[in-house]
Amino acid sequence: MNEPHVIREMLGDPSKSNVTIAVVGLSENPTKASHYVSEYMQQRRYQIFPVNPSIPSVLGEKSYISLAALPVKPDIVNVFRLPSYISAIVDEMIELGLRNLWVQQGIINLEAAARAEAAGIRVVMDRCIMVEHRNNVR
Repeated sequence: MNEPHVIREMLGDPSKSNVTIAVVGLSENPTKASHYVSEYMQQRRYQIFPVNPSIPSVLGEKSYISLAALPVKPDIVNVFRLPSYISAIVDEMIELGLRNLWVQQGIINLEAAARAEAAGIRVVMDRCIMVEHRNNVR
């Protein structure tokens, strides 16, 4: 978990390929980290898929009720939810065959992370994708 090469591989190079990020818990409030972090990634050519059943759209993208409802299999599932929700997200990722889980800074569920890794999912936890992008992608 949180190995530098895994972080770099997950972030990829969106200028060379279309990297998709499902953002679970993306808020329409621009002062919330989920919003401005996702906007930052979107501005750097990552394709964002909001996953939030309580809003119809955000950042110019249709919002989906679940990972299963997405029209694509995202490269990264980026989570902005409380630690108690991570286990259910891991269950859904295992069911859908999704392989990269990114849990934002300040959110930790080690049990869910261990279960994800045991199922072959690469995990980055308690790290900000925006900060890591700034530090790892040139």
